[in-house]
Amino acid sequence: MADLTPNSSFSLTLRLQIPNRVGMLASVTQAIASSGGNLGQIDLIEQTRQLSIRDLTVDAASTEHAETIVQAIKTLPDIKVMNVYDRTFNLHRGGKISITSRIPLKSVSDLAMAYTPGVGRICNAIAQDPEEVYNLTIKKNTVAIVTDGSAVLGLGNLGPAAALPVMEGKAMLFKEFAGLDAFPICLATQDTDEIVRTVKNLAPVFGGVNLEDIAAPRCFEIEQRLRQELDIPVFHDDQHGTAIVTLAALFNALKLVNKSLAEVHIVINGAGAAGIAIARLLQKAGAEKIWICDSKGIISTSRTDLTAEKREFAVKAQGTLAGALQGADVFLGVSAPGVLTPEMVQAMAKDPIVFAMANPIPEIQPELITKDVAVIATGRSDYPNQINNVLAFPGVFRGALDCRAQTITTTMYLEAASAIASLVKPSDLNREHIIPSVFDERVVTAVAAAVQRAARQEGIAQG
Repeated sequence: MADLTPNSSFSLTLRLQIPNRVGMLASVTQAIASSGGNLGQIDLIEQTRQLSIRDLTVDAASTEHAETIVQAIKTLPDIKVMNVYDRTFNLHRGGKISITSRIPLKSVSDLAMAYTPGVGRICNAIAQDPEEVYNLTIKKNTVAIVTDGSAVLGLGNLGPAAALPVMEGKAMLFKEFAGLDAFPICLATQDTDEIVRTVKNLAPVFGGVNLEDIAAPRCFEIEQRLRQELDIPVFHDDQHGTAIVTLAALFNALKLVNKSLAEVHIVINGAGAAGIAIARLLQKAGAEKIWICDSKGIISTSRTDLTAEKREFAVKAQGTLAGALQGADVFLGVSAPGVLTPEMVQAMAKDPIVFAMANPIPEIQPELITKDVAVIATGRSDYPNQINNVLAFPGVFRGALDCRAQTITTTMYLEAASAIASLVKPSDLNREHIIPSVFDERVVTAVAAAVQRAARQEGIAQG
């Protein structure tokens, strides 16, 4: 497997004491380069005639790689490593989000209106007309990010406390990209009934619920029941966010190879929440030949170990992932590192499309198949064509909350995917640009508008 690219998720700040002699700083930068590190900013902290103290920012590819870089610098004569800061850990210290007031409290009259006794008038107004909660509280702009910690990123069942940093990050994305206030709700239970009951009890505060990092197949039942029992939109991002962005990217990738969704043979590796949701949305979009593989091979009608969700996509064919990919047009990976080989890709049809979306390490390193594929995408930010859910979920919720949609539908997913794909102009479309940047300011607006349009067409918008 090829080495991973150094990236900011493994970023260090090294505070070094360096003699003020010609070539000393150069020896440090050379040691970093020779160790495969990616040198960033250099700041001068202090300087005398004899010594300088500098902070150097360095990106590594892993924790082990970061330690290799530090050790390489420590071996340099006369260079003193004063401190090493892990920038990612430092960023998280104290948490990444906070709650602030929208209005200042500067006088007794401010306090009397914002809290007692004035707030009592607002309470009575909502009691008399419950719809006023959307106008007089935070509800209309607030999302609950709910997890049980059972499927955190690609790390597994880490529990609610270890899931909290991810949920905090999600709240930041909601705020930064869509102006939505979101708060982490990490539940100390993995019982389906208790999760449903708890979320229902919390729902009066929130305008929508984003389910996150809940393991399959339990996540399917939780989402389905909450959608039936709540009158606010419920969205499992690991399923539908992934599916929306994958479909958007596939729309554009297929344009490059002049193939239609209906004609291509698609192989999905990974039959968890994301894999099943992708398959369902692709079917709705017009895909006709989809095979799904899990760790035991093709989801086949001959197997007796299938969940209800897997049975939806069972086919007569049997065999391994390698067999499934013989002559296939598209590989979509939401599985595990290293499961795809160059030989498997070479056995695919002409102009194959490979989306290796396992994170942080994809199913295959792009460098290994660059010459064998028409298009490759990953879930990583340091390669072209990042399939990132942040292209979908902020706009989906922005649109749903703005029109007071009671639920989120498949039509909304399809419209959102089309909106994302349309932001890449034909003149800009190429094998390394099939999807807009997550920082493209048009994305949230386009997705929100598409979701609202679909909601109004389906008659589920209340505002």
